[in-house]
Amino acid sequence: MLYARALSITWAENPIYWKWVQQKEASGTMTELAELKRVCWLEVEGKFDTTKLSPGILYQVSFIVMLKNGANEGWEIPINVRLEIPGGKKQEHKENLLEKSRESWVEIPVGEFVASEKDVGEMKIFMYEYEGGMWKTGLIIKGIVIKPKN
Repeated sequence: MLYARALSITWAENPIYWKWVQQKEASGTMTELAELKRVCWLEVEGKFDTTKLSPGILYQVSFIVMLKNGANEGWEIPINVRLEIPGGKKQEHKENLLEKSRESWVEIPVGEFVASEKDVGEMKIFMYEYEGGMWKTGLIIKGIVIKPKN
């Protein structure tokens, strides 16, 4: 799991746009969540070294997010998610957050890949939407999960 603090979130340190919230995990450890107050330029990037993964295993990569009740503003335009794995392969699609449930954690699938011994290096994971110019509110980012599929 790449928690929100490990991600590059545009304007995350500006309290006008984002706030950082403490949450106690089931394990008892504290994590920080990034809570969107208001932005029109949503841009989140995570990086992960694929040498930490087991070769030959199919992995699924997803953002873990929550939409607050009333988080309808700005989500009329679907967001873009993209996975770039070493070797130059890219997977990209759009996700409509208006269709997602509110007040519960949801996985936004970004892509999947088989870890390889030859294509190793930095994997990049993105979530973004800035072409619509609409102000967005009410998104909470927990992080990115990279887990074996099945």
